[in-house]
Amino acid sequence: MPTMGNREALLAGARTCLLDKGFDRTTVRDIATTAGVSMAAIGYHFGSRENLLFQALFSILDEWGDVAGRALVPADEPDTNPAEAYERMWDELLAQARTHPKMWLVSVDLFLRAQRQPDLLPQLTEGMRQGRSGTAAILESVPETEVSERSVRTLGMVQLALMSGVIMQTLSDPDNPVTGADVVAGLRALAKITG
Repeated sequence: MPTMGNREALLAGARTCLLDKGFDRTTVRDIATTAGVSMAAIGYHFGSRENLLFQALFSILDEWGDVAGRALVPADEPDTNPAEAYERMWDELLAQARTHPKMWLVSVDLFLRAQRQPDLLPQLTEGMRQGRSGTAAILESVPETEVSERSVRTLGMVQLALMSGVIMQTLSDPDNPVTGADVVAGLRALAKITG
């Protein structure tokens, strides 16, 4: 197994610290100790603690996107109707969120931080746009390059909004977990209202 260089060790250490302590409570010493690297290496490789933590945040979000993307892929069983596949997708997504709650919380931390640090907002904006596009492609079962801007702006946006809100509710009330059936029933109720 190849050994990690200082840069990779620092990134891995920062990821661990973010998941354990969050952005504000993670110190340079925490990262260096976890990584087994000198504190000076943070400045050398990343310029500052904040730059390192931002890179670690985006790394965690990429991983969360991969986890969520796997959950969003509809079942390939020919007998499954789209509603059943969508419900199963939600059950898998919610199970992933309960298994990896810290990954989800890091995305909330990033959103809050971007509101206070405008230089981070363009990266968050681009990440959200990619999330909407990728989500729409998965739900439409087409390559992302074939997704229309309208689908990104509507289907992708609504699905990401649902994911954010439903997962937040699920993690906030673990004794009363939301299910895929609940989500589908709620969408059907909304569809009746909107006609």
